[in-house]
Amino acid sequence: MNKNILYIAVAVIVGLFAGWLIFGNSEIDVDASKDSSNMSDSHNHSSDTANQMWTCSMHPQIMQPEAGDCPICGMDLIPAESGAEGLALNEIKMTDNAMALANIQTTVVGSGAPSDEDGMISLSGKIATNEENNAVQASYFDGRLEKLNVSYEGQKVNRGQLLATIYAPNLVAAQQELLTTTALKESQPALYKAVRNKLKLWKLSESQISAIETSGKVRDNFPIYATVSGTVSEVAAREGDYVKQGQPILKVSNLNSVWAEFDAYESQISNLKVGQKMMIVTNAYANKEFDATISFIDPMLNNATRTVTVRATLKNIDALFKPGMFVTGKLKGESKMNDDLITVPASAVMWTGERSLVYIKTNPNEPIFEMREIMIANRNGENFRVKEGLENGDEIVTNGTFSVDAAAQLQGKKSMMNKSKKEASDMSLSQMKIDLPSSFQKDFEKVLTPYLQMKDAFVSNDANQVSTFAKETSKALKSIDISGLGKMEQAHLNKTIKMFDAILENDNLENQRDHFVILNENIVPIAMNIENVDPILYLQKCPMANKNKGAFWLSKDKDIRNPYYGDEMLTCGSIINITK
Repeated sequence: MNKNILYIAVAVIVGLFAGWLIFGNSEIDVDASKDSSNMSDSHNHSSDTANQMWTCSMHPQIMQPEAGDCPICGMDLIPAESGAEGLALNEIKMTDNAMALANIQTTVVGSGAPSDEDGMISLSGKIATNEENNAVQASYFDGRLEKLNVSYEGQKVNRGQLLATIYAPNLVAAQQELLTTTALKESQPALYKAVRNKLKLWKLSESQISAIETSGKVRDNFPIYATVSGTVSEVAAREGDYVKQGQPILKVSNLNSVWAEFDAYESQISNLKVGQKMMIVTNAYANKEFDATISFIDPMLNNATRTVTVRATLKNIDALFKPGMFVTGKLKGESKMNDDLITVPASAVMWTGERSLVYIKTNPNEPIFEMREIMIANRNGENFRVKEGLENGDEIVTNGTFSVDAAAQLQGKKSMMNKSKKEASDMSLSQMKIDLPSSFQKDFEKVLTPYLQMKDAFVSNDANQVSTFAKETSKALKSIDISGLGKMEQAHLNKTIKMFDAILENDNLENQRDHFVILNENIVPIAMNIENVDPILYLQKCPMANKNKGAFWLSKDKDIRNPYYGDEMLTCGSIINITK
C-alpha cells in the first residue's frame, strides 16, 4: 500500500516536472515572440519617422524631409499626414460621411464603344446682328435735334418713315440763297443751279426744294426719313442734342438674317472650314434644330481666350433668333487617331493656368484619391478627349472634384492650389542663397544701371538700344574680379555674360527677348543676393512670356512694364519678390 502511494507521488512529481518543461518553455517562447513583435513595431515606427515629411500650415505646397522654417513665411513647419494609414505621399483618404456630404461620384474611364456624340464637335456661342444688314441713320447737316420720333431700342421702322426733325441754321441760310437766286435764274442760271445742288447734297428732295420756291418761305425744321426698314438696335442721340453733319442718330438692323458667333479652341480649328454645314440648337427651342453654314473664320487668334471666332449666317424670317441669345453649334469633326483617346466628362477636369487636373481613385475598394495631371486633346460637347495622363480602366472623380481638392489642401497634399514644379523652381530661383564677397557686390551694383536701361529698351521695342545697353552691361561684367566666387556663382555669371553677348550680336527683337529669358534666369539669383542694393529692385514675372512658361525681369519701378511684350501687353505681370 505504502509502495503504491510512493509510486503515485513519484509519478505526480515527474508529471509536474514534464509539464513545466513543456509549457514553461512555451511561455518563454511567447514572451520572446512578444518582445520580438515589440521590437519590430519599434523599428517600423522609426522607419515611419524617417519618412516623415514636413509642411507649412499656411503654404501646404511646401514639403520638406525635415523640420525647419517655411521658406515663404518663416513659420515653423508641422508634420504632414503623408504615409498615414499606409497612404502614398500625395494620396488622401476621405470618410464615408465626407463622401456623402460632398456628393462625390466616380466613373471608370475607357475608350468603350462609340456613342452618338462620337466625332461631334460642339461650339458655344450667341446670336448677333448681321452687320452686313445694318444701317446707320445719320444727320446730313449740323443742327439741333428738335424732335425724335424713335426713342427706344427694338422699335420697328419702315423705309420712308419720319425719324426726326432738325433745326439747321446753315440750311436756313441756304434756303434764303435759293429764294434770292430763284428771281435771278433767267439771268444767272448757273448760280441758281449751284444753290439747288447744294440743297440736294443735304438730302433735300426735288419736291422739297420746289415747295420752298413755290411758297417763298424759309423752313426752320427739316425732317430725316428712314432709308431702310428694320429694327432699331441703338439710339445714338436724344432730343435737344446738337448733332454734327454725319453724326449717327439711330442704328437700324434688318433681323431677317442674323449671325451665330462661336468661340472655337485651337485644337478644334483644323476641323473647321468655310462652307461647312453645322446644326444649331438653343434652349429657347429645345425640340428644334436649325441648319446653318460656316460663313467666316476669324484669321486672328484671341490671345486672352486662346480661341477664334467662327460665324454662321442664319435666316430669321419668323424672328425666332434674338440678338444675345445663347446657342450651341454641332458639326461632324474628323476622328482620325481618336479611337485610342479616352473621353472624360468636363465636370471631372479642373483648370489652373495651363494645367488640366483630375482626381483618380487609387484604391477601388476604399475612398483614396490622388491628383493627376492630364493633357487635353479637344472638347466634344460636355466631354474632353484626353491625350496623356489616363489609361483604360482608371476610376476618376466626376462630381465633387473641388471638394476632394479642398480635402487635399487641408491635409497638405498635392492639390490644384499648390505650386506646379515650374512655379516651385521659380520660387527657389528667386530665394536662392548665394555667398557673394562684398567687393563683388559693390562692383556688380554698377552693372544694374545699364541692365535696367536695356530692360526699358525692351519695353520700348527698340532693338538698337537693346544691343547698345547689352554691350555696355557685358563690358562692365567682364571687368569684375570673380576670383572670390564659387563654381556655381561663376557659372551663373558666365552664362549671364554669354546671353548679353548674344543679345548685342542680334538685331531681331524677338530673338533678343529669347536670350533675355535665359539671361534673367542667371542674373536674378545674383541680384537678389546683393545687400542694401540702391535702388530697391522688384523681381517681376509675366506668366505668358516664354511661350506661356513664364519669364522674369528686374525693375526699379513698382509698376509693371513688360519687356517681353511692350505696348502689346504692357501691364501683364506681377511682383514676386523684392531685394532687401
